[in-house]
Amino acid sequence: MDTMTYTTQSLWTWWIAMYLFFGGLGAATLSISFLTDMYCRPHRKLVLWGALSGVVMLALSSAVLFGHLLHHTAVIYVLNPLVLFYQPHAWIAWGTQFILWMMVWGLLYALPYLRETPLFMRMPLVGSLLKTSLAEWLSGCCMKRRRIVGWLATINGIGITVYTGLLLQSFPAVALWHNPGVPLLFTVSAFSTAFAYLLVLLNVFILDENDQDIRHRYERFDVILIATELVILFSFFNYTLSGSESGYRSAQLLWNDFGWLIGFIGFGLIVPFFLELKGVIRGWGSRFPTVAAGLLVLMGGYMLRHYFMYAGVYAYPW
Repeated sequence: MDTMTYTTQSLWTWWIAMYLFFGGLGAATLSISFLTDMYCRPHRKLVLWGALSGVVMLALSSAVLFGHLLHHTAVIYVLNPLVLFYQPHAWIAWGTQFILWMMVWGLLYALPYLRETPLFMRMPLVGSLLKTSLAEWLSGCCMKRRRIVGWLATINGIGITVYTGLLLQSFPAVALWHNPGVPLLFTVSAFSTAFAYLLVLLNVFILDENDQDIRHRYERFDVILIATELVILFSFFNYTLSGSESGYRSAQLLWNDFGWLIGFIGFGLIVPFFLELKGVIRGWGSRFPTVAAGLLVLMGGYMLRHYFMYAGVYAYPW
């Protein structure tokens, strides 16, 4: 009779954590920036900062994954959208398509604002591209159909955030990952980190007094998302303790690790929750607590993915 051996996986480490973190953060940042511009008030600076940094994050996420491919020419297969029809279970192919089209729609949404910004129009290469008749025609089309373009980008963004969890859930050998709550957890975390990132932008780089209402909205949303994330995490704790041996061992690794308990749960979730809650209820006399809370949430977003990779325990017969 075979006995089972349990060990932590060592193939998906910090690099896949970076891929998942920047992919989810970039997609959610683009989505929130565009929804704010469409339904709160037109906000050129927020769209430009959100779109450009979001696209950079998505590109960085893709570059990390591409750099670790065993055969770099294999990227041709996942870039082909037809692969989704004959390999619908290939989650990396789905993610690649979502990321690719998110970058396209994101840049198209930002194009009219790029053409209105003197800084970009004065850049040698960028300015010459923005002045072309094609860029002018695309800009006009995007302005006329602004919400269509914005929702196409947002739908792809939501797809990316959900996909980051579905990718892990597709591994049945690791009980911690093979859990229907993983896509929900990673989606909530992605939008929480995006709200935190945008709060840092609004309080450090954009600095517009007319954004007070937007900042308060973002803080309220982030408080709700952090609270939701804590509920999901403690549900995970109960699930792993009462489930398979693989999940139980993952729980032991996580909940006996001070980096997870103090670094992620404490400083990555609980501390920023109370900082932002105070800002929502009574406000702060300074921008520093909000910025500190945003940076802590960003740190926690990466740590969640890092520890999920670290605690991935699988079983095999020996």
